[in-house]
Amino acid sequence: MLQVKEALSKGLVGKKVRVRGWIYRTRSSGGIVFAVLRDSTGIIQVTVKKDAVADQQFESATKAGIESSVIVEGEVAEDKRAPGGYEIRASSFEVIGLAEAFPITEYQSTELLLDLRHLWIRSREQTAVARIKAALVRGGREWFHDNGYVEVNPPIVTGVCPEDSTTLFQLKYFDRIAYLSQSAQFYLESLIYSLEKVYAITPSFRAEKSRTPRHLAEYWHMEMEAAWVDNEENMKVQEELVSAMLRNAVDECPEELKLLKRDPATLKKVEPPFDRMKYEEAMDYLQKKGHAVSWGSDLGAIEERALTLDRELPLFVINYPKELKPFYMKENPEDPRTYKNSDLLAPEGFGEIIGGSERETDNTLIIERLRDKGESLDSYQWYLDLRKYGSVPHSGFGLGLERIATWVCKLEHIRDAIPYPRTVARVYP
Repeated sequence: MLQVKEALSKGLVGKKVRVRGWIYRTRSSGGIVFAVLRDSTGIIQVTVKKDAVADQQFESATKAGIESSVIVEGEVAEDKRAPGGYEIRASSFEVIGLAEAFPITEYQSTELLLDLRHLWIRSREQTAVARIKAALVRGGREWFHDNGYVEVNPPIVTGVCPEDSTTLFQLKYFDRIAYLSQSAQFYLESLIYSLEKVYAITPSFRAEKSRTPRHLAEYWHMEMEAAWVDNEENMKVQEELVSAMLRNAVDECPEELKLLKRDPATLKKVEPPFDRMKYEEAMDYLQKKGHAVSWGSDLGAIEERALTLDRELPLFVINYPKELKPFYMKENPEDPRTYKNSDLLAPEGFGEIIGGSERETDNTLIIERLRDKGESLDSYQWYLDLRKYGSVPHSGFGLGLERIATWVCKLEHIRDAIPYPRTVARVYP
């Protein structure tokens, strides 16, 4: 039994093969059925002639609609009109699972496709995105492994809030209140004192009532923390990691990228160093472009698009004002109004994919910031302990896997970068 991709070969022309999969398209013309068969590796045309298969099989072939599962045996022939340039001329056509009329046709509303997500994920586009995303993750894992990082498994249920407390998902945890994790950062920080360099790939949850094309309530996070690393070195890690992830996607998924109209050559160009722009320089640039921003303005999708639309490489925006970022970041000694942090923005207008910083090591400052936020110090006592017993300079970041996939796959909306998107308006299916 061959996979479809293997059957699309000049070396198999004139030879008998056996493949299995699902009907992607089908039509009949007199005594011939033209069925395009798909499996996880691609599509291939199958021609079923009435006099070439058993009568019952030909009748089954005429009745088998889109998404019917079949096993086909036949001879490979070259045909430039067929998808991929080859077809299988069937000598056997066995229907395994006859499909009812498929509810998704060529033109459907976004909402219907979301309601039928369990079926829409069979589409070639969704399949391509899943493969590319897996290749990105694999490239990241390999880079971390090759550079001495240890993959760890932090908890998803937590009692602390590393980000905005208004976006926590609260849950009843036995006889107390707990939260779904916004980030693994604090737990990764605790592990640098033994393992030094760690990373994790976990789901994160943000109860943001946002309906923008780049927000999900549940998404996947690739996060890193490392001892003895300052903010500048932290950015170099991000450059190398992203480039390694892209190289792996290009190596493993060139056809999937082309299907999504992404030229692999544009991704091959993404190599360090990436440009850096101070937050205050970004404000000046945006003001000259006519944007109504000033010191203290956050960068939203519109502003990030303006900063990156004409760029081929990602851009670091560094040293944000303290009021825009979480309490755990290191104060910038060159400008105490700001932190030693960075957001990495993808080019072509796709916006932020990574947020990172050097971490604050001064407990006095951390306690002051927590009190300013109105947080109870009791919940953070274990986090404060990390600074009491052998603290060292350290940094980390969080990379949104759906965000980098949205950029790489040139998607219009982040919901298409995950099989089952969870947003403020959707938890079905």
